[in-house]
Amino acid sequence: MVKKRLEYLKIHPNDMTAVALAPLCAGKKCIIDGREIILKEDVMQGHKFALQDIKAGDKVIKYGSPIGIAKEDIDEGQWIHTHNLKTGLGNLLEYTYNKVTTDIEPTEDVKFTGYRRADGKVGVRNEIWIIPTVGCVNNVAQAIERQAQQYLDGSVEAICAFPHPYGCSQMGDDQEYTRTILGDLIRHPNAGGVLVLGLGCENSNIGVMKNYIGDYDEKRIRFLSAQDTDDEIGDSLEIIKDLVDTVKEDKREPISADELIIGLKCGGSDGLSGITANPTVGKFSDILISKGGTTMLTEVPEMFGAETLLMNRCESEEVFHETVGLINDFKNYFKSHHQTIYENPSPGNKKGGISTLEDKSLGCVQKSGSSAVRGVLSYGSAVQKKGLNLLSAPGNDLVAATALAASGAQIVLFTTGRGTPFASPVPTVKIATNTPLAEKKKNWIDFSCGRIVQGETIDDTAQKLFDYVIRVASGEQVKSEKNGFHDMAIFKRGVTL
Repeated sequence: MVKKRLEYLKIHPNDMTAVALAPLCAGKKCIIDGREIILKEDVMQGHKFALQDIKAGDKVIKYGSPIGIAKEDIDEGQWIHTHNLKTGLGNLLEYTYNKVTTDIEPTEDVKFTGYRRADGKVGVRNEIWIIPTVGCVNNVAQAIERQAQQYLDGSVEAICAFPHPYGCSQMGDDQEYTRTILGDLIRHPNAGGVLVLGLGCENSNIGVMKNYIGDYDEKRIRFLSAQDTDDEIGDSLEIIKDLVDTVKEDKREPISADELIIGLKCGGSDGLSGITANPTVGKFSDILISKGGTTMLTEVPEMFGAETLLMNRCESEEVFHETVGLINDFKNYFKSHHQTIYENPSPGNKKGGISTLEDKSLGCVQKSGSSAVRGVLSYGSAVQKKGLNLLSAPGNDLVAATALAASGAQIVLFTTGRGTPFASPVPTVKIATNTPLAEKKKNWIDFSCGRIVQGETIDDTAQKLFDYVIRVASGEQVKSEKNGFHDMAIFKRGVTL
């Protein structure tokens, strides 16, 4: 049976708006809740139109919550976007804990095949990473990566470098962030072996970095300071060969899905993000948590306007207060730099149909599913609690995805309505919100949720996504890995000397 393509959707019973799931022309008759709505103008895919007359100054409801305030009178059937809608958000707010029951029933365990490390952690890849302590040796690290490809052997799946511009001329917390993130990545279980490449005179030199690494296996984590050797590339290649000899014997073994830690991120969102891909990822999160696994939601500025939905799902008042701190700390960060808190949607977001930060955030938090918030993590902190966690990091794609990896995510799920080729230190699954993107950018997109517009249920799509993630955890490469992409970025918050 051919599934009927959906052309428009009212998301929540209380909504004043519906979303075009395909381009709609002026004059089209839309039947919603048994009423006929005649469009007064063309409405692009992902954009909104009014289901009733809305007065200037009234709140506009989508997802069952306000997404802004009407700047002018809006007629039934009229297109709603930035020309007639503005944010209704203010600055710091007072929050009240109104706990919502969020029980997730346990489901049957599922296995994937991964790498059990000596410290008990589990990796889904067996790679050798070259991590510079400072940007001064970035080119050296990349030269080592290129020349080291000849040594790939056995179960070693990749040899890759992670250049970054930091590690020196930093102060205070800014310097601490760099050291913490580098230390997290050096200990990441997806890396079977690591070469820590230093210069020698930097603030975050090898001696300092060892304090952030803690106990380590000397056969699997090696160090080289470029100023202390005559031939830093040649000597590094010898270290890489030794690491390969150790790591190539590692074997995958069956491991319970309750040891998966999956990061949740979106970028280049469009009007379908909160309807197809993000709710699918939310259902995925619930499935994984039902099996004892862990997910992490980040990009705090894209929680603004929807934060109370997360706060009310906190498992305790303590976690609620931690979430309030997470939100307000980021608002104060914006204010300390004299920046507007609530003007977040990018040009690409707006072109795709997102009008305000509330509109974007209410779609963004769909990725969290329906489970309780069990933990709140500061930037660079390792996840400690199973279940849903909130991680402090900005919305920037590379910075947030790196933060997820540094906090322990073995895989990142990245939903997108516009598309992007970027990677992160861990397999980064690109999930399209719409079919045209998935068909156009087959070299970027790993999974499409556009099938929901064609009539497939979110539950069915989420189960397919879960099955795909299990395959990725067991070794199936995502597109960015096939393209040889590995990226990282550190959150820059302080002055540069």
